[in-house]
Amino acid sequence: MRTNNKNQLLYLLLIYTIILPVRAGVNSDTGIAAITNPSADVTLSFVLPGRIAEVHVKEGDVVKAGQVLVRQDDAVEKARLAQLEADSTNMANIEAGKASLAQKQVDLQKLETAAAREAATELEVEHARLDVKIAELSLDVAIFEHEQAVRKYEEAKLQIDRMNLKSPIDGSIEKVEVETGESVNALDSVIRVVRIDPLWTDVPVPLDRVSRLTRDGTVDVIFPNVRTEDVSLKGKIIFIAAVADAGSSTLRVRVEVPNKNKRSAGEHVRVVFSTL
Repeated sequence: MRTNNKNQLLYLLLIYTIILPVRAGVNSDTGIAAITNPSADVTLSFVLPGRIAEVHVKEGDVVKAGQVLVRQDDAVEKARLAQLEADSTNMANIEAGKASLAQKQVDLQKLETAAAREAATELEVEHARLDVKIAELSLDVAIFEHEQAVRKYEEAKLQIDRMNLKSPIDGSIEKVEVETGESVNALDSVIRVVRIDPLWTDVPVPLDRVSRLTRDGTVDVIFPNVRTEDVSLKGKIIFIAAVADAGSSTLRVRVEVPNKNKRSAGEHVRVVFSTL
């Protein structure tokens, strides 16, 4: 009987020292279970429908921010752009307006001089003044129309630029959804770009332990390795949520960990907070 009681005590001790901490999600030795994610994950789309003219990359390619990945057929838009460029550089109407205004001003001066010698009537002078005013307004209209032509040209350039999907990040191509010659609708998924160096992982930390954590604090992120012993990398806390999950009584803490060896995102890891 004593042996059975001793075994029961040992069994209860095992429950409290191992099983209960695991159910709570935290163990000072094993850490908190989490899953790694890309630090950036972007799916790109065109804002207008069109035909795919070129796909410059394939899945797995490493790309730089600003690199053109996919281009829509922009032949019609470029033809219109050439016309708008010609309009934006055409100064003929402005120069004509300036010449007309100068001539009207000369005519007014002559009439005012003649009127002073009673060689011209006041009505003729008033007409000349109105001609000057009309010429000034005509020049203002010519300048305004030229400015509008420049704006339309810049708008057309931006529109053509939007027909080129550029990578917003340094990363790699995860998925290409289109092929050359294919037509796509506006906002259809075209290409997915991810960044896995560094990796991010969102860790559910129990509320009663969050107060010990600080932003920029270091943690150990343990990656499983089936062939050799687990790999441990130093991570950094980059975000602590302000709103807790009421169901689990945890708070989301985001950890950033370098990934020079390009481990795949989506791995199950253990995060050990030294301050917990």
